[in-house]
Amino acid sequence: QVQLVESGGGLVQPGGSLRLFCAVSGSIFSHKAMGWYRQSPGKERELVAGIVGHGNTNVADSVKGRFTITRDDAKTTVFLQMNSLKPEDTAVYYCYFDRSINIRYWGQGTLVTVSS
Repeated sequence: QVQLVESGGGLVQPGGSLRLFCAVSGSIFSHKAMGWYRQSPGKERELVAGIVGHGNTNVADSVKGRFTITRDDAKTTVFLQMNSLKPEDTAVYYCYFDRSINIRYWGQGTLVTVSS
């Protein structure tokens, strides 16, 4: 089994910054991709940013230039640096880890609230 533990969410004012962390542990036999989705009330879960095994990243247009995804050298921790936050960034952010094309694990989610 694979476990994902997220941290770093919270309340921040518009224009502020937060850094999300996701640590992956357990039966990590292989690694394909990891990253972040988010879900706001009444909306579908959407991809925020992902990083694949060889290091290429994919960032949603809505956060491009403001959010940066990175990971550690061991490929067991993924980070999401969020700058210039807007109220519309308010959501529960979920970390994911793809052990293969057919096997995805999810974290429990961390709430980010952008409000004055």
